[in-house]
Amino acid sequence: MTSEGPFQADDFGIYYILAECADNYGCRPAKQAKERQPHAQGVTGLRNSGNTCYMNAILQCLCSISPLAEYFLSGKYITALQKSCGEVATAFAYLMTDMWLGDADSVSADIFRSALGSLYPAFLKRTQQDAQEFLIYVLNELHEALKKVRNHHRALGIGPTQRCCRKVVSRESSVITRLFEGQLNYGIICLKCENCTHKNEVFTVLSLPIPTEYQCSLQDCLQCFFQQDTLTWNDQLHCSFCETKQEAAVRASIAKAPKIIVFHLKRFQVQGTVKRKLRADVHYPLTNLDLTPYICPVFRKQPKYNLCAVVNHFGDLDGGHYTAFCKNSGTQSWFSFDDCRVSEIPSTAVQTSTAYLLFYSCQPFSRPVQKRKP
Repeated sequence: MTSEGPFQADDFGIYYILAECADNYGCRPAKQAKERQPHAQGVTGLRNSGNTCYMNAILQCLCSISPLAEYFLSGKYITALQKSCGEVATAFAYLMTDMWLGDADSVSADIFRSALGSLYPAFLKRTQQDAQEFLIYVLNELHEALKKVRNHHRALGIGPTQRCCRKVVSRESSVITRLFEGQLNYGIICLKCENCTHKNEVFTVLSLPIPTEYQCSLQDCLQCFFQQDTLTWNDQLHCSFCETKQEAAVRASIAKAPKIIVFHLKRFQVQGTVKRKLRADVHYPLTNLDLTPYICPVFRKQPKYNLCAVVNHFGDLDGGHYTAFCKNSGTQSWFSFDDCRVSEIPSTAVQTSTAYLLFYSCQPFSRPVQKRKP
């Protein structure tokens, strides 16, 4: 596979820098490299190849998640790699290595972009894309490349004596599902016969409505998402007991809380030909986010979450710019990533009105263990 732009690759293993990035992306000239401060691991800018800020912001956030970084830096991914679809994961591993173990102020993500773009050509275009959609595609492809099928045996009761047989249930597992996958439970009550049924749905990103155009909190967004809805008219659901469509009440709760939970603030609205962006200032906690009110009560242990990364969006739907705030697991400091521009920021600067994606972790972060390069 070949890549476009100033980089070429030989089996993802050797990078040849043929040109330096342009000054308008804020990269430091090579002659100044010796004058900069010592390079912190995991604090590396990403060059903009033409409207790739959406990609750079997401990759910086994923790079800052130390369990994910450790999985790739230690080479653990190699044994799980599916050779038939491992190109994206291999490119991701090499990029992660450059960002954590390299000594450059900035590197290129063109190799990874080309690998993903071979599957989704929209990402090869030099047009702005949605960061949330890009994140979902990346997580899906990493999962497909690294998944293992595990068979679980479930006991089933049969007849009045409740003799048990074992049913084999297959489930795909990967580092992505172990870190990012959660499960929602929808309780559905028929408003005619009051029969209650349950439906489960897997998620990796929760898209939260913003209930106001001015100012609110993340808890307000969560309450809006998890509030009970009544389905009427064309939204009626089929009731198996009434054997016809009926009005129903639906309430969601978290049946399984992921280790890393990602919130997508639904700032973009499209109604017919009208497009607009909600610019509400959503206040979100940096530590001790409590999801207890939204988790199924059968789970006694309720995790507390700490913010680890933020994707910001500036501008509107037709043109804008993405940046990222990430907490470095080694220094425990916050950094701002604006393509090549990288700067340390105080924790007080992490709260902004431009937040678009919020990454929370219920695990303490530590510096990733690096055993070998991929």
